[in-house]
Amino acid sequence: MTNPPARRTVLGTGAAFLLAGCSKYGDSNSSSAASPTATTSKPSAGKELAEKSDIPVGGGKVFKEQKVVVTQPKKGEFKAFSAICTHQGCTVNKVADGTIDCPCHGSKYRITDASVVAGPAPRPLPAKKITVKGKSIFLA
Repeated sequence: MTNPPARRTVLGTGAAFLLAGCSKYGDSNSSSAASPTATTSKPSAGKELAEKSDIPVGGGKVFKEQKVVVTQPKKGEFKAFSAICTHQGCTVNKVADGTIDCPCHGSKYRITDASVVAGPAPRPLPAKKITVKGKSIFLA
């Protein structure tokens, strides 16, 4: 009569098999991530949002499709923030009188650093990366 395998043996073998499967999956993932199609799908220069002249000094512009707002607090100083309000996820709709405004519940954010000025928003808008090159502003 044969003794059944010990519980420790069964668990150890199962864990080894599972890890071997994960490692193979990781290898195939990393090789496909380095494939030419993966790198060509993401442009290196970023998407052009606007020309610098489109962003008024002391104001800004909301880009709804990209979910970003670009401001120019001082001449030549451009900043970008998420256009999604931190209160309930509405998209901000305008930049006026030094604030980025949300139409849903009245939250307002400073154009300089997106800190909360008014409303129920619990925290500032997250910063977004942009690049200013020549006359254009690009989303990084």
